[in-house]
Amino acid sequence: MKAPASPLAFYLAARAVIWIAAAFALLTFDSLTRVVGADEQPWIADVGWFVDMWSRWDGSWFVGIARDGYVEPEDSAAFFPLYPMLVRGLGTLLGDHYVLAGVLVSLAAGAAAVVVLHRLATQILGADVADRTVLYLSLFPMSIFLLAVYSEALYLLLAAATFLLALRGRFLAAGLVAGLALLTRSSAVALLPALALLAWQVRDGRGRALASVAVAGLVGALWPLWLWIEHGDPLLSARAQSSEQWNRDLSPAGPLGGIWQGLEAGWTSLRQLLEGGESWSYATDTSPVYVAFNLEQLAYAALFIGLAVVVWRRVGPAFGIFVAVSLALPLSAPPPEYPLLSLPRFGLGIFPIFLALAVLGERPRAHRTIVWVSALLLGLTIARWSAGLFVA
Repeated sequence: MKAPASPLAFYLAARAVIWIAAAFALLTFDSLTRVVGADEQPWIADVGWFVDMWSRWDGSWFVGIARDGYVEPEDSAAFFPLYPMLVRGLGTLLGDHYVLAGVLVSLAAGAAAVVVLHRLATQILGADVADRTVLYLSLFPMSIFLLAVYSEALYLLLAAATFLLALRGRFLAAGLVAGLALLTRSSAVALLPALALLAWQVRDGRGRALASVAVAGLVGALWPLWLWIEHGDPLLSARAQSSEQWNRDLSPAGPLGGIWQGLEAGWTSLRQLLEGGESWSYATDTSPVYVAFNLEQLAYAALFIGLAVVVWRRVGPAFGIFVAVSLALPLSAPPPEYPLLSLPRFGLGIFPIFLALAVLGERPRAHRTIVWVSALLLGLTIARWSAGLFVA
């Protein structure tokens, strides 16, 4: 498959294909509860199954926050406010259809992110690499979340826009956008050292450029300030992450702890799969499909770490810092049973890895391999999502 002539059109066409394929798979499975390990409450009822199927898992939290606010802050505060605020605003205009609003916000943010990312890649690596970047992002197995009721698309847009604005010398705007990213995901703190490095490289007006980091911090501080005013605890969001609901406690060994636990869980899961047991390792009383998650997530972790090296060498140090910190954050707080949980999905927002893939895809054989492997895994992800099996 060649790189698309119109990256945005290809991206939107890919979303349409994913949506139709997911709907077809859902109808094929007939009943989600017939699939071993399927989610018993697959989605929130809103406008009909064709739309509602995109509100699984974290999507139900986002819809609940958009509709009712942070009514269970000890758990819901783990979700940052910007995305559900946008969903609430649009959902109100749509007659309180918040699932539909969430899908539309994700679709719009994803489309805008593709435009921004293509311009960024063109500026630093050339048009051919930019086209492949969009192609690989569109086919990435976890790109299904770019049309779900998740904050991935919005965060991708804000992260890429921060870099594009900074590279064009518009540091105040970059700081404001980075601040909005801080209101979207906790991992947006990875933007701050990258933005600081880009500002430091400016010869004229370095002080003003560095001030953009402070601007980002001030905007991002609105979230803990609100938590302090409303709930008396500015660190409530961090505490929610370590609650029994999410089980993300900091490892004393930092990211090395997550890597080690991921390797250990992967090895244990491999042994269980080979021996055929279902009840003795990490995924007690669940399907072997869930045991395989640890192996899948370990493979993604290895891929991302390898691509981080490519980013540093071929794209630039600021991009490399962003990738390194973005990976270090979830690795430093591994859940006990699935230490690398959600890491594949987090990769969507770590956009420089797609720049690195696009650089590696300069060779035709590598390009074909990336395209076909991605497309195959995307198809499997769509099937799992439609079957009600947990994804990422």
